[in-house]
Amino acid sequence: MILKNKLGIDDPSELAREEERISKTKAAALFASGLPGRLEAGTFASLAAIHEYLFGEVYEFAGKIRAVNIAKGGFRFASALYLEEALRRVELMPQSNFDEIIEKYVEMNIAHPFMEGNGRSMRIWLDLILRKELKMCVDWSAVDKDDYLLAMERSPIKDVEIKTLLKAALTDKIDDAEIYMKGVDASYSYEGYSAYRTRDLSRD
Repeated sequence: MILKNKLGIDDPSELAREEERISKTKAAALFASGLPGRLEAGTFASLAAIHEYLFGEVYEFAGKIRAVNIAKGGFRFASALYLEEALRRVELMPQSNFDEIIEKYVEMNIAHPFMEGNGRSMRIWLDLILRKELKMCVDWSAVDKDDYLLAMERSPIKDVEIKTLLKAALTDKIDDAEIYMKGVDASYSYEGYSAYRTRDLSRD
């Protein structure tokens, strides 16, 4: 099933390529936009703002809570019926240290509030929290795709793997554009998007 989109595209491969190009271009612009500094780290509102910024030119549902149930790889994310309550609970979770922040990230991933683009938005959202609370961020280019996906798959039951993996990739280079751009590329590659380099799109 192809998602209804603003581009009028009905071919899945073409949509995936255009979605990547447009949203990566927006991700590159996000770094210099000043928007992240105006968002309240750890809130659903901040995640929705990031999602809308990245995907607003592609999907009407950008930044909006999904109204249908979704699943991936046999795992059912939070029921749409209880999603708003789940998001309120996640928002109230503490975020004062690394373990608490990752636990909050795992719960937001279980919620998966949007129809598409959850992981890519949430990894930026996670970095906003880490920046605010710890003056750190994840160097996603140092996080192996297979290790990450396996750790996230297991995280609802046991989060020690994702904590260990991300802790090893922490950096204090929170204002380094190159770290950010490479991180976006890595983040997109986890979802199978690798046709464009963010750094190249930032020069267009």
